[in-house]
Amino acid sequence: MYKHILLIVIDQFRADCVHGALADVAPLPNLRSLMDEAVTFTSHYTVTTPCGPSRASLLTGLYAMNHRSVRNGTPLSSRHQTIGSLLRQLGYESLLFGYTDTSIDPGTVHQNDPVLKNYEGLAAGFEEMVRMRLETPGAWIGYLKNHGYPEPEDHWDWYKPILDLSTATDENPEGSPIRSPACYSAQHSDTAYLTDRTLETWNGIERRNSFSLVTYIRPHPPLVAPAPYNTMVDPAQIPPPRRNNASQMLAASHPYFDSQLGNASSGGLYQGFHGRSVNLSDRHIAELRAVYLGLAAEVDHHIGRLLDWVKANGRYDDTLIVVTADHAEMLGDQYLWGKLAPHDAALHIPLIVRDPDSPDMQGRTVNAFTESIDIAPTLMQWANGHSVPAFNGRSLLPWLRGEQPSNWRSEVFSEAELGEPDEQTAYQRLAGLSSEQANFSVLRTEHYKYVHFNGGVNPLLFDLRNDPFEYHSVADQAQFQQTRLQLLSQLLDHRMSHADHALSRLKIRPDGLYGA
Repeated sequence: MYKHILLIVIDQFRADCVHGALADVAPLPNLRSLMDEAVTFTSHYTVTTPCGPSRASLLTGLYAMNHRSVRNGTPLSSRHQTIGSLLRQLGYESLLFGYTDTSIDPGTVHQNDPVLKNYEGLAAGFEEMVRMRLETPGAWIGYLKNHGYPEPEDHWDWYKPILDLSTATDENPEGSPIRSPACYSAQHSDTAYLTDRTLETWNGIERRNSFSLVTYIRPHPPLVAPAPYNTMVDPAQIPPPRRNNASQMLAASHPYFDSQLGNASSGGLYQGFHGRSVNLSDRHIAELRAVYLGLAAEVDHHIGRLLDWVKANGRYDDTLIVVTADHAEMLGDQYLWGKLAPHDAALHIPLIVRDPDSPDMQGRTVNAFTESIDIAPTLMQWANGHSVPAFNGRSLLPWLRGEQPSNWRSEVFSEAELGEPDEQTAYQRLAGLSSEQANFSVLRTEHYKYVHFNGGVNPLLFDLRNDPFEYHSVADQAQFQQTRLQLLSQLLDHRMSHADHALSRLKIRPDGLYGA
């Protein structure tokens, strides 16, 4: 009997779309159906952002502090094995449908190799079956042209909505460009194209042990959706973003917020419209959130197609199915958009796992803290592989089998870079920091979140029992100084305990290599 692994990664997808504030209005029937037959991990967090670093951690099982591919465009060292490479050593075909956003190690290619001009590279260990990348989508553009769509002068104009008067209101008689449909139909969208090509490829693959990594770009911005997904969700039904202070007060409270709120453009959210995202009206924010959920609904529909194929082809009881995200999306919370943030809105992501070997666990939830680096060791253990000492993550298989692992973590850790090596960011200028200093680390426990900024910048501390949405930092309040010191100590302990152990657990002795 052959075994199969299906890992579906949804880009920029919030956990509260499947369990939380947005779940009641997010039309995700296929994911909910899967949850009824799977284990849902409700406290799952990415260990880094943005896309490239988070996927590097997901695929290597390492914290960013160890793999050091810390920005989009920062190379991933070739010495790090990915889950694709490791499963190949167990006889699995590792097949990629989509993208990994892996910047290649420049030491492995000639300096003139064109691959060094594109950060959206391919992770080691995978065979690229279907290419779908946001900035260089490849065959999808040719597919659109073959179906009669006129090619715009600028690549990004593919993501401009077309004005649709059906969205007109008395307040806005020309219609809402935000909720206008994409220039392509739902049948020809990037999400549909990826799914079509994936199913075609699956139909032609011989039956053998396989690992399929399917990565959907959506609901990553630009926030434009094809009909009917552009108007599927009513903006009036969506809870408003979580905010407290006025944006000016928030910006004045910390250089991080000042840099993010003072420079963020709405142009990256939806193409053809510009201005600072902090100045978006409440109506436009609600519409953007509605389109985001519409894009999530489109992805859900096509995930349903993948699962239907697995069932129809007799593989449902032989396939480990994992659905997760690389990171989440602020979506207007704290006036912020995107994912380069220490807040739960950017770090809390879904994780749904169906283990065919554990039917008694169907429909269960696990509330313990889990991290994105846990997925790689889970896949390895399920495939009957040996533990890889270099993993920072831990296998979730005991949880999937109804067992509680000993000494499980009581906190989650995350980190992100706010600087660039080639040009100063707004944060670097405001804080007067080098690119090596412009970063933060997050330690989140059940009751507190501590955010440590490098370079002497004041930390943030949130009392999650009394402030679950992280409105007010209490880092400077006298009654929290002992807590602040304790969490700083825990953060340092965590980093020291999880330093790179690829070789440090080995020892060469007269009787040979110990620890291999």
